[in-house]
Amino acid sequence: MPDKEIEAVVEEVRKSHEPIEITAYINGEVRKTAKKNKKENPAHPEETVGYFPENTVEDVKEAIDYAYEAYKTWSKTPLKERKERLIKAKDNLEAQIPDLTVLMTREHGKAISDSENELVFAVTICNHILKVIDEVMEDEVIMDSDKGKLIVIKQPMGVVGAISPWNYPIDLCINKIVPAIITGNTVVVKPSPLAPLTVSKVIEIIAKEMPAGVVNLVHGPTEVGEELTSNAKVSKIGFTGGTATAKHIMKAASGNIKNMTLELGGNDPAILLEDADLSEESITRLVIGTFLTSGQICMAAKRIYVHESIYDTFLDKYKKAANNWIKVGDGLDKGVTVGPLNNKDQKELVEELIEDARNQGAEITKLGEIVDDEIFDKGYFLQPTLVTNISQEARLVKEEQFGPTVPVIPFKDEEEGIKLANDSIFGLSSSVWSKDPDNATRVARQLEAGYTFINTHGIPGIDIRAPFGGVKQSGIGREYGKEGLLAYLELHTISYPKSGAVPVTSF
Repeated sequence: MPDKEIEAVVEEVRKSHEPIEITAYINGEVRKTAKKNKKENPAHPEETVGYFPENTVEDVKEAIDYAYEAYKTWSKTPLKERKERLIKAKDNLEAQIPDLTVLMTREHGKAISDSENELVFAVTICNHILKVIDEVMEDEVIMDSDKGKLIVIKQPMGVVGAISPWNYPIDLCINKIVPAIITGNTVVVKPSPLAPLTVSKVIEIIAKEMPAGVVNLVHGPTEVGEELTSNAKVSKIGFTGGTATAKHIMKAASGNIKNMTLELGGNDPAILLEDADLSEESITRLVIGTFLTSGQICMAAKRIYVHESIYDTFLDKYKKAANNWIKVGDGLDKGVTVGPLNNKDQKELVEELIEDARNQGAEITKLGEIVDDEIFDKGYFLQPTLVTNISQEARLVKEEQFGPTVPVIPFKDEEEGIKLANDSIFGLSSSVWSKDPDNATRVARQLEAGYTFINTHGIPGIDIRAPFGGVKQSGIGREYGKEGLLAYLELHTISYPKSGAVPVTSF
C-alpha cells in the first residue's frame, strides 16, 4: 500500500478528531441501539475515537434466528457463487486499507505499519482460502475391490458464533468469518469492546456482499456472549481470547455439545542453542517477535532461554538490537515501532508483573527510545524492558504478561532448556535458534507447542499454509491451513459395501 495514501489519511485525521459511530448489523440491516459505549485512543486517552453499540440478549437472539434461517439457503448456494461474493468483499476491503489502517492505530494504539500489515494479512488470508477451498470441499473417494466403496463428503455445520479478541481484531476475526461462510455456514460475530471500531467496519464490508442474515454483527456485555455460546441454534463456536474466558464458554456450550475452535493464551518460549546466530539481523527478528504490538500477541516470545555459554554475549547484542529498533510513541507518528498498550488494565497488569520481579531481586533494563515524553506520560505507554536474574518460578515467567517486557534465563544444556521451555500450562508457539537446521528440528520435536518457529518468532514467521493452534491450555483445534477450513465442516461418510461382504464381528 503506497505510504502517501496512508499519510494523507493521517493528515486529515490530525485536522479533525470527530468521533465515528458504528452500529450492529443484523439480517442485512444497520441496527442502532439506545445505549452506546465510547472507545478512547490509548495514546491520547482524552480523545474519543468513536462510539459502538451495546446490544441486548434479545438482539443477539434475533441475529441468531436470522442466521439460522439464512443457513437453509446459503448452505445450498453453489461454491462458485460463494467464492464470487467473497472476492468482491475482499476487493472492497483492500480498497479501504488506508482509512482502516489509520482507524486501527487510533483505537488500538499499535504502530501504523503494524496496523497496515494486519489489514494486508487479512486480504492474504482471503486469497489463500480462495486458492484452496475447491480442493478442501472435494469429496474423498476410498475404493477397495474386496470391501467396496466409501465417499466422504464435507457439509457445513450451521450457525457459527464468532468471538474475536482486541489484540489482532481484524485477522483473528477474518480467520473465523471467512472459513465459516465460504464452507456454507452463517455467522454471528461479537468483537471485543476493547477494539470494536475497525473490525466492525470490516465485518460490514463482508456482510454487504452476502445475502441478508449470512453475516451478522452484535456488540454487548457478558450476557450477549453467553447467549451466543449457549443458544441451541448455534452449532459452532470460534473463539480467540483468554483461557479463563474459554472455560466459561465451554461450560455455556456444553448444554448443546457444540463444536469448538479455541485459540487461547500462550507463554511462548524462545530457546537459543549454543550455536545460535547472534548477528544483528537474527537478534532483531527476535526483538520484533517479542515487542511487536507492544508484546500484545498470543504467539509473541514471552520467555527467552539462552545457553549459558552465549548468555552474556546475547544480552549485549539483544539490548543493542532492541535499542536500535524500539521507538515508543503515538502509532501515527513516523518511525514509531511500539505504541501504547491497548488499555489501562493491561498496562497495570504488566507493571504489576515487572514490580513483582523487581521485588524478588530481578534486574530490570529499559530498552529503546521514548519519542515524546509528554505523550508517553499521558497515554497507556510502557517502555519495553528486559528482565534478568529472575527465577523460573516468578510470575513474569509463569504467567502470560501480554506486554512489552521479557525475562531472559540461562540454561546449561539442551535437556534443561527443553525442560524449562515445557514448564508451562500453555503450549501455543515456541522457537528454536540454531545455525544447524537439523539440530534445531530435533529440539523442536521435543517442545510441547502447536507451532514452532526456527530462527524467527511470531508474526514475522507465521505461514498460513499450515495449521496454527495450541496444546495444553492454549486451545482446541486449529486455524489456518486446510485444517482451518475443515474446522467449519462436518465429515459425512457414505458407504457402499461390496455385495455379500462378511460383517466384522470382532477385532
